[in-house]
Amino acid sequence: MTRTQPVPPAAREAGSIRTVQATAVLSVVVLLWQFATAGQLMSEADAMDSHGAGAIALHVVGGLLVVATLLHARAGGARWPVVVAAAVFVAGFVQAWIGDAGNMAAHVPGSLVLAVGTVWLTAWAFQRSPRA
Repeated sequence: MTRTQPVPPAAREAGSIRTVQATAVLSVVVLLWQFATAGQLMSEADAMDSHGAGAIALHVVGGLLVVATLLHARAGGARWPVVVAAAVFVAGFVQAWIGDAGNMAAHVPGSLVLAVGTVWLTAWAFQRSPRA
């Protein structure tokens, strides 16, 4: 009979912050894709399919970021990043709806809100020191 040692809270928190960091970086990469394809759209290029696919990817990685911050909070980390990640996630759907409606006067500033929230979470995640 073997006994497994319980995982110390510091080790759980260290592992969970790595997950937050990875999903946050992935979110920033998708945002960069969105900005690049938006720039193409503004220059009359046919990039609507690419921009739409990026929006779907943004929803997926945004959901993963919510889950990662939630798991980190359950492992003993801060809880406020879950709220910020969830707000950015919801804002992504609002942003997609506004863009689909063609309201660029709201869509463009909305993209900056998504960028600020995502970059803020990413910066916060990399300020955490993953010590196990």
